[in-house]
Amino acid sequence: MAIDLNNLSPEARRKVLAELGKAPSRSKYGAIKDSRGSIEFDSRKEATRFDELMLRLRAGQIRDLRLQVQFTLKESYVTPEGERIRAIRYIADFAYYANTGDRWVYVVEDVKSKATKTAVYRMKKKLMHEKFGITVQEV
Repeated sequence: MAIDLNNLSPEARRKVLAELGKAPSRSKYGAIKDSRGSIEFDSRKEATRFDELMLRLRAGQIRDLRLQVQFTLKESYVTPEGERIRAIRYIADFAYYANTGDRWVYVVEDVKSKATKTAVYRMKKKLMHEKFGITVQEV
């Protein structure tokens, strides 16, 4: 059974074309996904930052570059009533060691626009500082 795309609403048509790989997919904040080889990024801004960090890595300014690094802010647990509460996790876009001249400093970065600085993100950023002593750098 064939479906005529012209009979679909513009939103439904966009979704079908995105699934077929013929249209860029957008997040709820309007970011367009991008990729570098087999690595897919949530936004063009994040992919561009990856390019910048790769240049710094090759120049020896940073080392141990990692993507999508997960930090557990609160472990999961079971309430006295038997309800399982999931762990609270923060996933950073990038983590690496930067050379400051006399030592290597651990850096955690998140690529953000104003629209993506949600209340949950701001809370997790504070918990990162409280639990690990890490100040998340926004790019």
